[in-house]
Amino acid sequence: METEASARGVLLGISLRDGHSRRILDGSRASSHDFDRGAIYIRSFSDRYRADIRRPFDFVLLEISHASLERAIDEKDGKRVASLARVAGVRDEVLLNLAAALTPALEHPAGASTLFVDQLSVAMTSYLVERYGGAAPTAPRTHRLLSRAHEVRAKEMLRSRIDGSISITEIADACGLSRSYFIHAFRETTGYTPHQWLIAQRLEQARALLIDFDMPLADVAAACGFADQSHFTRVFSQHSGAPPGTWRRRMRVGS
Repeated sequence: METEASARGVLLGISLRDGHSRRILDGSRASSHDFDRGAIYIRSFSDRYRADIRRPFDFVLLEISHASLERAIDEKDGKRVASLARVAGVRDEVLLNLAAALTPALEHPAGASTLFVDQLSVAMTSYLVERYGGAAPTAPRTHRLLSRAHEVRAKEMLRSRIDGSISITEIADACGLSRSYFIHAFRETTGYTPHQWLIAQRLEQARALLIDFDMPLADVAAACGFADQSHFTRVFSQHSGAPPGTWRRRMRVGS
């Protein structure tokens, strides 16, 4: 395979299975790399890329723009980062776990909210500039909680877009906080990440509608910000132990 140089940013590849290998060509030099599950590569689009693919592969490929990297770098303390290190075949459990969390959203894009994807992308870029760019980790803070005003503002913004069509960037900017700090502070304040908190709000609203009204499940799903009835049923079952129709019948019999 071969790709020409461009100004698109950085490509991160995360292997999801064992057994892949490739020979990467760089001018007159060549290097061979094995990619088992969790092995990654990072390369800049500014470099021409040539590689001989020797075995089948299953990768999550994430294109990270210069603007995204710059934002992550600006939110770090300490020295500036010129670029990310070029790596190939390096195992990284943190990125593997983040890729595993992202995979369902890639497989079911209709049910993936902007909030969830943005939350993961912030975590990934923040980690990348620390681990492979040499940026100083964000300094630990003794009291990493949201102020009452910031908590109220963040929750209002989340409720106003209950379908999750809001980004971490929007909320953090409204609170005057860095994105990574906001995520950590929100979790320490509420016990949930922003996405988890919003899911809990959706489910609370859905349970109230299921008990008090005879709305069709598709209408409940739409009212509570789910992509469709299938998405609603999947999430509700995961958190409540039963599909919404079954849960409603049980609650009504019990009352």
